[in-house]
Amino acid sequence: MEARNGEADDLPPPPLNAGDEPLKVEEIKVPLKPKRSLVPRNGFGKRGQPIKLVTNHFKVSLKNTEEFFYHYYVNLKYEDDTPVDRKEAGRKVIDKLRQTYAAELANKDFAYDGEKSLFTIGALPQRNDEFTVVVEDSSTGKTPANGSPNDSPPGGDRKRVRRPYNTKTYKVGLSYAAKIPMSAIAQALTGQESEHTQEAIRVIDIILRQHSAKQGCLLVRQSFFHNNPANFVALGGGVMGFRGFHSSFRATQSGLSLNIDASTTMIVKPGPVIDFLLDNQNVPNPDRIDWSKAKHALKNLRIKTSPANSEYKIVGLSDRPCFEQMQHRNGDNGDLEEISVYDYFVKNRGIELRYSGGYPCINLCNLVSLQRYTKALSTFQRSSLVEKSRKKPLERMEVLSKVLQRSNYNSEPMLMARGIAISKSFTEVDGRVLQAPKLKAGNGEDIFTRNGRWNFNNKMLIRAGTVEKWAVVNFSACCNIRNLVQDLVKCGDMKGIRVDQPTAVFDENPSMRRAPAVQRVENMLEQVKTKLRDAPKFFLCVLAERKNSDIYGPWKKKCLSDYGIVTQCVAPPTRVTDQYLTNVLLKINAKLGALNSMLQVETALAIPLVPKVPTLILGMDVSHGSPGQSDIPSIAAVVSSQEWPLISKYRTSVRSQSPRMEMIDSLFKPYGTGDDGLIQECLFDFYTSSGRMKPDKIIIFRDGVSESQFNQVLNIELDQIIEACKFLDDDEWNPKFTLIVAQKNHHTKFFMPGKPDNVPPGTVVDNKVCHPRNYDFYMGLPGLRITTFFMMRLASLLMNCWSWYQRSTTAISVVAPIYYAHLAAAQVGQFIKYEEMSETSSSHGGHTSAGSVPVQELPRLHKNVRSSMSSSSSCLCPPSPRRLPAAPHPVPHPRPHPRLQAAAPVPAFGHRLQPSA
Repeated sequence: MEARNGEADDLPPPPLNAGDEPLKVEEIKVPLKPKRSLVPRNGFGKRGQPIKLVTNHFKVSLKNTEEFFYHYYVNLKYEDDTPVDRKEAGRKVIDKLRQTYAAELANKDFAYDGEKSLFTIGALPQRNDEFTVVVEDSSTGKTPANGSPNDSPPGGDRKRVRRPYNTKTYKVGLSYAAKIPMSAIAQALTGQESEHTQEAIRVIDIILRQHSAKQGCLLVRQSFFHNNPANFVALGGGVMGFRGFHSSFRATQSGLSLNIDASTTMIVKPGPVIDFLLDNQNVPNPDRIDWSKAKHALKNLRIKTSPANSEYKIVGLSDRPCFEQMQHRNGDNGDLEEISVYDYFVKNRGIELRYSGGYPCINLCNLVSLQRYTKALSTFQRSSLVEKSRKKPLERMEVLSKVLQRSNYNSEPMLMARGIAISKSFTEVDGRVLQAPKLKAGNGEDIFTRNGRWNFNNKMLIRAGTVEKWAVVNFSACCNIRNLVQDLVKCGDMKGIRVDQPTAVFDENPSMRRAPAVQRVENMLEQVKTKLRDAPKFFLCVLAERKNSDIYGPWKKKCLSDYGIVTQCVAPPTRVTDQYLTNVLLKINAKLGALNSMLQVETALAIPLVPKVPTLILGMDVSHGSPGQSDIPSIAAVVSSQEWPLISKYRTSVRSQSPRMEMIDSLFKPYGTGDDGLIQECLFDFYTSSGRMKPDKIIIFRDGVSESQFNQVLNIELDQIIEACKFLDDDEWNPKFTLIVAQKNHHTKFFMPGKPDNVPPGTVVDNKVCHPRNYDFYMGLPGLRITTFFMMRLASLLMNCWSWYQRSTTAISVVAPIYYAHLAAAQVGQFIKYEEMSETSSSHGGHTSAGSVPVQELPRLHKNVRSSMSSSSSCLCPPSPRRLPAAPHPVPHPRPHPRLQAAAPVPAFGHRLQPSA
């Protein structure tokens, strides 16, 4: 670390001791001198109807920016010099350190992040020092290797000293690391960010975290949760939603602001472990508990045992029940005797156990409160969480106002010492509402959108397909298939889709309904092969359950990977309506390579930025495994537009990569004389579907990256895309790039003051709460944050992006290319979920990059669906050495819409892989 502000006495941080962890950094190295940087804002938009709004940003005043925060590295160890592995112990130890050694530490206030970093206002007397701290704690501390919480001998009835706490001795090392100027925040507000800006903002964020910790809050990154029963909501399965709030400081155009928003996390329902398992597995008594699932559900949870009231972390469950779990103790005559755990508590301790000794020894174990539930939620739990977290705009504003008042940040000594004060008023901003785009249906009819919605009532699809040589498979016991089929045929006729009668309908054998999902799918396909001579072109699959059907994953994999049959899955409908039938037909029509609707500006060749020169639109996203599944490969998906100047048709490429890796590393992958990357398939498909034209402009929508990863997208991913272009044609073809990052998971919300409604769809905000330098803006409902690196006239294009989604009749929350990419990655993730690891990891395993951990290769799509599904992928198909012709492409000219109608059908994007439910 270089000396700061010209002071030679600012020494670098000390080397790490064995066992210590450095501060976390990004996995992928960014070039020391980035070749590209974010372009500054060069103006504000004017198009649209003005609207007055308020937002959940609260202005922060800074009176003293000439002081410094001093950063110290914290090395926390037990008395025997082993590192402390309990994160919750850190704050107690540091609080005790400050109380015990106040004089030696010059009575300084601390801002501690709970792990390795501590900040002070002004320097401590010593640059490096170590302190011994004794903490009174009710927990048992470290657990030795034999699983016993104490170092007592294995024999004998251990004497229990009845005391309210145990004492633990810690060693705390403080080592000077850096000096952080507060002036870096003031510079950032003028658009002049320095290397200290993010660190200075991080320090005051840590002060807020510490302030909330002192109030007894559960801390989850930048979100805080007060332990109040009113904040708990039951989600089922032994899981509760815990409502709290998010807070973080942000540098904006109007100055420093505090962004506060509602937040929800999941916690385990406290109480007896047995009760949790009964709820979690939805069984009536312990005899029905699946103990292998119980081991997974309980791992790493903390419990308190009675009557000792000691706290432990569960690392596993014994395979022996209490009757058979034996221990040694001293008998009445002083000899060692063997006794079961059950007999010990019942006979020797006189404790009545709630359940018999036929279960593992968890009768006297209770789950500790405020433990986060980090495993994947079921579909029912997710929908319940969304429903119970939903609030109307005025209710949300009232909640946020009360949160700010209750938190009382202005009383925090470290903020007061730096002259930092937080306003209690929402920030007023100026918005603009762009005009909703118009759609075109069949026969030239217009579709008008209202509040982000439209319908196909009494309208034909603009390019209808034909459903022929198809079959129905029915896994449901309650669906009237015959009526459903006839209703689909009639509705299809009204929409212009010819739906022939199915060649066969297959009902599941009732004896198979309790069998594993894979067996049910295989049995159904055996029925089909037995009865049908030729394979059908299309399957309509009625799933067994409305939510979270286990059939879905293995059915999709078998059809698309093994047999090459296009399929649409539907949930068993409780009520068949015209809207339900229309929604199903929209998905089927898109999967057959047709189009449901088009933008009016698309048919008139008047789309902003697109029709003048050949333009390729890309959508990129990465899907990761569920929480707790750290070994599941991540799935990278890239979708690309077809048939320029259309912007409504897409195809997709997918690739697996290392788990939890957000940067896509397979955009360009040289392979012998070819390229096995994702982009080359997109480029070649655009070339063949667009009259043999190469794109002069490439617009890239990237989802899922944080602000700290912007430079990686700009200097690593974009580099790969450029290299892929050069590989296909290294002559004079130099397309221009527009890179747009869309962030859905931000915490900025907009409200119409005094009105109960949400802000209108198409609302744009580009002032006061946006970045002081970078060209970004908020758009959509409830508000998609767009960050652009090569900014052009994008507002009108983005407004259309919400409406060209082919799978529904409502505007979606993100632009269509990103939504398609997200769906494609999630769909292929289902393939991996049901693929036997023994088949893929040993014989088909691949590498994401040189030296990286092998990851599971994706199952290959069948050749019959690679084109019809429009989802052929560079990792699903053999690498291609194809190169675009070296000759320059013809001079582009707008082509009339009739040419598009007459063009040979090119399969639409693989959103056909998605379920309708």
